[in-house]
Amino acid sequence: MGIPTETSERLSPSVTGTVRRALRHDRWALAGAVTIGLLGLLAAGADVLCAIEGQDPYTYDTGALDPSTGAPPGSFGGAGGAHWFGVEPLTGRDLFAIVAHGARTSLLIGLAATAVSVALGVVLGMVAGYRGGWTDRLVSRTADVMFGFPYLIFMIALGAVTPLSFPRPLLLILLLGFFGWPRVARVVRAQTLTLRRRTFVSASRVMGASTGQVLRRQILPNLLVPIIVVATLLVPERIGAEAALSFLGAGIPPPRPSWGRSIGDAVDWVSTDPMFLLFPGGALFLATLALNLLGDGLRDAFDPRMTILTGGRR
Repeated sequence: MGIPTETSERLSPSVTGTVRRALRHDRWALAGAVTIGLLGLLAAGADVLCAIEGQDPYTYDTGALDPSTGAPPGSFGGAGGAHWFGVEPLTGRDLFAIVAHGARTSLLIGLAATAVSVALGVVLGMVAGYRGGWTDRLVSRTADVMFGFPYLIFMIALGAVTPLSFPRPLLLILLLGFFGWPRVARVVRAQTLTLRRRTFVSASRVMGASTGQVLRRQILPNLLVPIIVVATLLVPERIGAEAALSFLGAGIPPPRPSWGRSIGDAVDWVSTDPMFLLFPGGALFLATLALNLLGDGLRDAFDPRMTILTGGRR
């Protein structure tokens, strides 16, 4: 006699259908999804777009600068046919190429760090919620400590002592991912505490399923909804954290493009070249806003209380 899986099998169509309804009826979530898609295309097609423009993010072009000030000439930061977004002060590097390749850096680190956080949080949250006892207390107390831990200061200090040979993007992914798991674990633990008392979980145990089988076949599929929602809301936090570290000089080192470092450099030029701050700052703002709008839309769509209050209409 097999282990019941009917609950798991019915979940996927419900999830995908709810996502489609959320995007169809919530214009803000749809706008967020479209914006994320456009930024993803910008990141994926950065090389092609920069080739069309005829620029790259590493070439210095001091001829595009005012020799007396080191700033781009004109009122728009040197923007024109040769440089779509203008150029970077002092170096003359193309700002569009920096923003496009910076999108690749920020999205890669944000998504990869979120994946690490989700993997750790799901495993620890499920084990804590299902086993209870000292395991639950240990995971919960560790998560509480990490919520109050000044991880940005720790990461700055750790980055200062890490050998330069260690890839900085990988270091940021591991650190941001590690410090993001408590939020995921708390949500997963709460859901697992409820699911472990459900009839289909009890039936699986009675029929001889091991703990691993119950967690993998019965608990995990029914956690997809909260995992999707919390991951969507966690990505902008990880992108913002990477930007903050780069802004402080502890993130992505030059010459690799980074929105956060560009924003940090632009602060000194905001009075003479505001366009230098506008484009990387605007890209970071759009990315975080769009991801938060999408996450809020999915959270509302999957919230049964919202369905009850609106009579099933979004």
